[in-house]
Amino acid sequence: MPLPTGDMAWPPTDPAVQESMADWDAWYSSDPDRLVERYRLRGEKGYQNRPSQLRGGVVGRFARWWWGQPTALGEKRTKVHVPLAGDIARTSSDLLFSEPPRITAEAGGDTQDQIETLMATSLYPTLLEGGEVGAALGGTYYRVSWDTTVSDRPWITTVAADGAWPEFRYGQLLAVTFWRVVCLDSETYWRHLERHERGVILHGLYKGSRDRLGKQMPLSAQDDTKDLQPVIETGAPGHLTASYAPNVRPARGWRHIPSAAYLGQSDYQGIEGIMDALDETWSSWMRDLRLGKGRITLSGQYLTSNGVGNGVSADLDREVYDGLNIPPTNDGGITVSQFAIRVAEHRETAQSLVEQAVRQAGYSAASFGAVGDGTAVTATEIRARQGRSMTTRARKALYQAPAIADITAAWLAVMSGPLFSVPGLVVERPRVEFQDSVQEDPKVAAETINLLDQAGAVSTEIKVRMAHTDWDDDQVGAEVARIIAETDRAPLADPAAIGEGGAGLEPPDVTA
Repeated sequence: MPLPTGDMAWPPTDPAVQESMADWDAWYSSDPDRLVERYRLRGEKGYQNRPSQLRGGVVGRFARWWWGQPTALGEKRTKVHVPLAGDIARTSSDLLFSEPPRITAEAGGDTQDQIETLMATSLYPTLLEGGEVGAALGGTYYRVSWDTTVSDRPWITTVAADGAWPEFRYGQLLAVTFWRVVCLDSETYWRHLERHERGVILHGLYKGSRDRLGKQMPLSAQDDTKDLQPVIETGAPGHLTASYAPNVRPARGWRHIPSAAYLGQSDYQGIEGIMDALDETWSSWMRDLRLGKGRITLSGQYLTSNGVGNGVSADLDREVYDGLNIPPTNDGGITVSQFAIRVAEHRETAQSLVEQAVRQAGYSAASFGAVGDGTAVTATEIRARQGRSMTTRARKALYQAPAIADITAAWLAVMSGPLFSVPGLVVERPRVEFQDSVQEDPKVAAETINLLDQAGAVSTEIKVRMAHTDWDDDQVGAEVARIIAETDRAPLADPAAIGEGGAGLEPPDVTA
């Protein structure tokens, strides 16, 4: 399927998908103005403020969400936003990519060296970015990119799910079209479309409106696209230079939408109302602080006239006053007003909402600092406290690993192809292994190794692997050889072979 040749509705994704992703993006942005805009205009055809929204009771409460309730005319907006959504996305990425995944090419040699160079220079931060945005929007795309004015080698970039139009076949990505707005001139939208198919990348420039793609224009019409060719042969006919990593599947709300059935599910799916209630709770707490400020009411004897038309004032540092010949009232003419601030109620409500939100998102409260008294804990205790988070991490890794392997294989194919002609590369689909996100305490690991060694239940190789979990086979083998050489320990002889053919029966040398 080529790029669109005529005008069409844009984005082309299902309206339900567009609405959900726009909501999740607003929560992820942690921008109160965007939240107000999303929920204020939800399904709105006429006036911004309807009478039912300002009415109390059930009608007023459910006419819109709390963020959609308008601020009364003349009043200052006092709503406070708690950026829990951003915290969830960041935590998801940190759990998944706290350690870079190990990408291993079976061919080794130059192929493995190039992969490790890619990981060290650009791929690791790209994965961190993709993991965070993917948790918010339900998935992320990886693509092979190159620009000879920037680098003489291609690299891997990430694209957010709300900027892609994918095509799936039996759950596998067949092709994808990425888009971005390169110029916004009043009501005119200039969009760049980039379509990835096996062995080819297509580029197109379109001039349209906010919700229409419009007419296709020459790529030279905009500075951002003037150097692009309409058709680029990647030199890798068997590879798609893009891959898709769903956050988790299935997407519960989109199972019956054909074009969205294979998309991933956001961590925010189903908890938007909880996050809305959390913001309402926090804002109520802040309102208590504002209204609970201590205030005093003074009688006239404590006030000093500032002149005609200038009102009166009170000097709070003055110590001596002349009494008036009238009986004082209300504790000598001074009344102190101090309202209660419901700290415990608000804190417990907010904590319950946070715990419920993160649990529904698939995480343990301990991952967000909700559990713990500050004492040191072992890696085993951390895993026990974060059991739900570790399960979710393992589930997400199952979707990330194939996407990383596919895009790395495509990157190798482009590198070794006619565009770059890098010698010595073997194009293969590498193995992707995720590292343990919880590192064992070195002291605990050393004690465990020592106990196993004393029991004679572990070999030198296993001890090295336990002490250095991030080492590959070559590093482990070299360390084992050094340990044997330094301790002058040769492999033990087979007791059953002693004496066979006279071996091992030589008398000791006593001439020295």
